[in-house]
Amino acid sequence: MPIKKDETGKRWVEMELSVPGTPEQVWQAIATGPGYTAWFTPATIDERVGGAIRFDMGENGESNGEVTLWEPPFRFGYVERDWAEGAPSLATKITVTARSGNRCIVRMVHSLFASTDDWDDQMEGFESGWPGFFEVLRLYLSLFSGKKAAVSAAMAHVEAPQLDVWKRLIDGLGLAGANAGETRTASRTPEPLSGVVERVQQGDKERYVLLRLTQPSPGIALIGTYGIEDATTAGITLYLYGDDAGQRAAASAPGWKDWLRDTFGQAPH
Repeated sequence: MPIKKDETGKRWVEMELSVPGTPEQVWQAIATGPGYTAWFTPATIDERVGGAIRFDMGENGESNGEVTLWEPPFRFGYVERDWAEGAPSLATKITVTARSGNRCIVRMVHSLFASTDDWDDQMEGFESGWPGFFEVLRLYLSLFSGKKAAVSAAMAHVEAPQLDVWKRLIDGLGLAGANAGETRTASRTPEPLSGVVERVQQGDKERYVLLRLTQPSPGIALIGTYGIEDATTAGITLYLYGDDAGQRAAASAPGWKDWLRDTFGQAPH
């Protein structure tokens, strides 16, 4: 969906998805720090209007903001004022609407005010970057809702076209040709990685495979690439659940960072 604009200078992108769960369960996932950690990235949220919000983006740094709307379990909003150097403030509003069959509609809107199109590419990047995480959210709410979670994440930035990086990533894992519904086991990896393929997506800017993990433990793996022009980011993110998830994630991440570095011939940081 293209960026929407009006005569005041407001520009926005909006996304909508259907997820399983009650409004209270969905709210926990999309408006609390432990909830975001379970399907997106480690986060902390001071749960009140004016409270601080922080997303830990790993090697990409962090994003900080302030809660601007807090109406549980239906409306949540925040603003990020320093999300990009020189950029106007970015506002995010999320609404939860209950539907029959124990499901909810989640609507997310990113908006800012700008007199030029200087930030349009970044806003389009938000829209194309969320779908993979939304698939993790759906699976989390279906299978692991409310469980303690931790993230093991590794990424590599490669100066090469996205398709080339994708092929090298998937071939290196032994997941080439994976199709939804198959049980696959990754090979030549720092720890056992196997599970059921939930989704495979290949687009112009983003490609990913989503696994419902049985090894190294029950969880979710999001493996993919995101490309901008001739530069590409390759990432492997494991969402682990249970009381010992934090320990398992901390032990897992270094091996995957080394594996990506070796796969793409990068020097250690």
